[in-house]
Amino acid sequence: MSLEDALYPLLKMYEAAPQVIKSLVGRVYRAIPASLRYGAEYARFQREAREVEGWDAEAIRRYQIAALRESLMAAGKAPFYAERFAACGVDPAKFEALEQLADYPLLTKQDILLNRERMVNPESDAGRRLYITTGGSSGVPVGFYLEKGVSRPKEQAYLEAQWSRRGYRSGDRVAVIRGGVTSSRSAGDISYYDATRNWLILSSYHLTLERLPEYVEALNRFRPQHLHAYPSAALMLARGLEQTGQRLGFELTSLLCGSEKLSAEAQSYLEGFFGARVFHWYGHSERVVLAAQGRESNELQFSPTYGFVEFGEADAEGNREIIGTSFHNRVMPLVRYRTGDYAKVTNEVVTEVVGRDYEFLVSGTGRRISLTAINMHDRIFDGLLAVQFFQERAGVVECRYQPGPRWQRESEGAMHAGLMRKLGDDFVLEMREVKEVEKTPAGKHRWLVTLMGG
Repeated sequence: MSLEDALYPLLKMYEAAPQVIKSLVGRVYRAIPASLRYGAEYARFQREAREVEGWDAEAIRRYQIAALRESLMAAGKAPFYAERFAACGVDPAKFEALEQLADYPLLTKQDILLNRERMVNPESDAGRRLYITTGGSSGVPVGFYLEKGVSRPKEQAYLEAQWSRRGYRSGDRVAVIRGGVTSSRSAGDISYYDATRNWLILSSYHLTLERLPEYVEALNRFRPQHLHAYPSAALMLARGLEQTGQRLGFELTSLLCGSEKLSAEAQSYLEGFFGARVFHWYGHSERVVLAAQGRESNELQFSPTYGFVEFGEADAEGNREIIGTSFHNRVMPLVRYRTGDYAKVTNEVVTEVVGRDYEFLVSGTGRRISLTAINMHDRIFDGLLAVQFFQERAGVVECRYQPGPRWQRESEGAMHAGLMRKLGDDFVLEMREVKEVEKTPAGKHRWLVTLMGG
């Protein structure tokens, strides 16, 4: 197990500590060699993520067949998968060609919600299981298990390899505007320093024109080489600077923009305003597939050694659902997982991931809170089948939630408190249990129903 995984349960305690303690502990941690912090697998994945760009089609195919067979074999040991594989007449031990994967059943978020513990490989020791939750981009909260010592160092290695396409180097100074909670008060602090990574964490909850000078001051003092931000946050920063005539007193090497859709127009605007290249990628907490822009191209390319990607049938608008099978997770592989995300695909090249638009809640003081920031990885949504936010006037939000069979009613108070930590004191939050959340005409979940207008 990596040191990072061993210390993961203490993360919230570290984040809540005074800045002087965080700085001291963080600097000590950062001085530890990466091989110890991230574990032995980190170097392997670093090498793999870097070298795969030069592999030919046959080498990639051989790798994917072997990785898929390993995932299918691990999955087949779990009761849920064993029953489904038997019903479909498939045998992981006989998997020899990529085309055979189409014979395996598709997996939905609902399957995970109702059968998670039965999807765990019983041969994986409990100490190898890392429980993670996500709200889900479609409004369906999901909990699942990653593999300690493998999943997190793999993610770190692949992201660093991809970010290097825009000049990132390990240890670079990075300013982050991605949903980190710096204060639950609307007038609270906008930033803190994370010395474990040499990152300045800036609040995406407090980014308003009135408080923009504080962001400029913090950024100019830290002088980051890269801005790691939600696209919506990067756009708010750029437009705020443009409207007020303020300027940053340093040059950025790159803008690292993930977790939300980024249009070609928005990317062009950000690159022109900041004078730095933007890097955009697509991934998710389940660690199934990962796509990123190339060194020269802005088209998204799925990493062939991270996971196996398929695309569903095109809908009326020509969008196809992203379906993935995970590699390197022997604890709880996800086989042919329907992500709920859709992409525009032309000749097997992804030109755009759709369905991750910028959605905001508006506070009583006019702050705009990204739903992507609310949809962070904690356990407040455990046991729910769906979550949806409804807003018709500024500062007042209704959280509609659809309970699942494992939902504990006494958990509503903890969910309310967890959401209020992110929303802040200029919101009134009302909780409402529903039998089913509102869906689109096509039957898809919606994170936000708003009557607020533009």
